[in-house]
Parts: sequence; C-alpha cells; structure tokens
Amino acid sequence: MINRTHNNQIKSWVEVDKKSDFPIQNLPYGIFSTATQSKRVGVAIGDQVLDLEAVAKLGHFDSIINDHSVFSQDTLNNFITLGKQIHSAIRECIFDLLSENNPLIQAENVLFDYSTVTMHLPIKIGDYTDFYSSEEHATNVGVMFRGKDNALLPNWKQMPVGYHGRSSSIVVSGTDIYRPKGQKMPPDAETPIYGASSRMDIELEMGFVVGKSTALGETVKVDAAEDYIFGLLLFNDWSARDIQKWEYVPLGPFLGKNFGSTVSPWIVTLEALAPFRVESPVQKPTPLPYLQSTGKHTFDINLEVGLTPKDGNKTIISRSNYKYLYWNMCQQLAHQTVNGCNINVGDVCASGTISGPTKNSFGSLLELSWNGKTPIVLEDGQERSFLEDYDSISLKGYCDNGSLRIGFGEANGMLLPSK
Repeated sequence: MINRTHNNQIKSWVEVDKKSDFPIQNLPYGIFSTATQSKRVGVAIGDQVLDLEAVAKLGHFDSIINDHSVFSQDTLNNFITLGKQIHSAIRECIFDLLSENNPLIQAENVLFDYSTVTMHLPIKIGDYTDFYSSEEHATNVGVMFRGKDNALLPNWKQMPVGYHGRSSSIVVSGTDIYRPKGQKMPPDAETPIYGASSRMDIELEMGFVVGKSTALGETVKVDAAEDYIFGLLLFNDWSARDIQKWEYVPLGPFLGKNFGSTVSPWIVTLEALAPFRVESPVQKPTPLPYLQSTGKHTFDINLEVGLTPKDGNKTIISRSNYKYLYWNMCQQLAHQTVNGCNINVGDVCASGTISGPTKNSFGSLLELSWNGKTPIVLEDGQERSFLEDYDSISLKGYCDNGSLRIGFGEANGMLLPSK
C-alpha cells in the first residue's frame, strides 16, 4: 500500500514555495522557542513552524497518546522514545491537519514564522560516533599522506572505521566556532609548538539519530538497524588539521576534532526520505556476514558546502551526495553494537566526510586544496587553502526527483578568532 504522506499531489493550506525544503511530505522535527514561549517541539512546513504543544492541547493527538508532555520538552528525546508506531501515527495526523482541505487548525494560533523563532539543538546527545565511510575521502587522504600504493589501510574495506567523539561540543546551526589552540609540529621542526590552528577545515557529513535504546551486551542486526534510527541531519565536523596531524598517532583524533561540530536544527525522518532510497555502492570484498545488508539503505541526498568570507559573497565550494558512502548507516550501527556496546535514544552517528569522485565533490578543504598545494578560488578572487577568521560555512542537503523536494535546511557556522 502506498503511504499517503508520500503523495506528491497533496498540498498544504500553508503556502509552501516550490523550492522549499519543507513541503507537507517532509514534516521534520525540531525544538524551537519564541520571544514569549519556552522551548517546545515543532515541525517545519514551508517557512512556518507548527507548534506541536499547541496542537496537542487542542486534542488532536488524544487518540494516539495520552501524555502530551513530550511536546513541551526542550529536546526530542522523550518523543523519540515513544517508538516508530507512534511517530508514524503522529506524522499522519499532522499531514491530515495541514492538508489543504482540512479546516481544523487553520484558524488556530499554532503557526510561527520561521524568521521569528529561535531554533535549538533538537536532542540531548549522550554519545557521538564519527565514522570514516567515504571511500573517495579515505583514498584522497591516504594518497596525500601515504601514497597511492598504501592509500587505504587493510581494515578499511572490512569494517566501518570510526571513533568516539565529544558530544558536549555539538552545537546547533548558527552557533559560532572559535579557532582552537593546541600542539602543532611545524615542518622540519624538532619540537612541537603551542598556538592557534592555522589549518582550519570543515567536513561535509550527515548524521543519524538513534531512536531506540539497547542494553549492554545486545547487538543490532544489520537488517533491523533502521528500527533503531529516528532520522538524519546535516553535520559539519570542524577540524584543525595541524593539531590533528601531530596528535592522531597512535590513538586517533582528539583535540583536532572535539572543539566543535555543527548540526542542522531539523531531523528528517526515514519515512520522509523513503521515496529517495537507492542502492549502496558495490562492496568488494564481500563484508563479513554481520555486515551484509539487503535492500536499499541509503538515500539520494544532494549536498553542498558554501563558504562566505567576511563582508563577502557565498561561493559553493563543493557539491556531493550522501549515496557515495561506501558503508551505509545500517552497517555503521551494526558494527557499532557488534561487541555489545549499548546505544541510547539521542545518540548521534556521523558519516565521516562525504566526498564524491570529482574534485568539485570533495567534502573538505584538505582535499579541495590538496593539503594546501592548490588553493581554491572564491567568486570574489580570494583564495583559500584553509579557513580564515570570520569565514562562514553553510551546509545544505536536499532530495529532488523532479516532482518532490525533501530538504534538511542548513547547518551554518562562523569561525571566530581564538579566545
């Protein structure tokens, strides 16, 4: 049976621009507040935010859930914990209420113009894992630092490589990031120096939000993994390459990564993304059985990175796609839990830098400038190998099949000088 919420012909009584990321078929969740109202759960529709606390008080969710307090929280965690059956029912109810011929809430004070609200980090993130799942990105970095003959390390095509990051410094779009300080080893130097990073970078990523918890010792089977995923959001993993290069041997990223990551304020559900499912890249060699997934577990999501210098205009420096990832989200989650590691609602698993096969699809400045050897040229003629103070970065993501567009909004941040 065709899901009614995927019907491209149904329109909303809320005016929605054809190029909007948020048609009635999307309905992503976020946390917002206004000048007079505290944080609460909202849904994006066009350039408006639907107040789910207000909708609940009108009684429209009474047949689905008894406890409406989940819509009055400052994070989505309690709502996510309700489970996918409830999520689907709430989604269908919202879809019906916003459909063009439904008058039930049209006269009610339940909508806010997006320009008048403040968006907040949508979830309480207990743990965060950053994967390294783009073959193109891993190959590019390997060629730079190890040469073509040893670009991919032996384990890379055997499992989704990842590391545990710092959840406390994940921030919502619009939050400034300060240039980090740390130890660096200058070329040809004998001892390290301390100071601000001079090789600041970004990483074009997406993250999925865990929607179901497990107990210690439990594992998530690869073909059941989507039952544990609530939705996806944009993710910019800011990176200090000079600090990272000096510290990462032998244990991997630390201070070069944990000073800040930026996410988009809206979480797009797997239901909304369903029309854009595609096959993952062919994997050779065949992964071990616990990583062998069936079906389409990735999505055709167009991604782009914009760089805006101080007092300048935006230049799109990269266009990539989520479908390029070698390891899909289900394989990532299966590997995350194969040793019995427990997961919790609100945990985030990021994809790692998403690079494509061509230079203009590389997902980091490290690759775009080839480690600083070939600076990129902005529209106003300025050059960048790495970020300068007051540069702003905007990540965008959207699916578009010609008749339907489902988007994620933006993940924006400005790099400020060190404190």
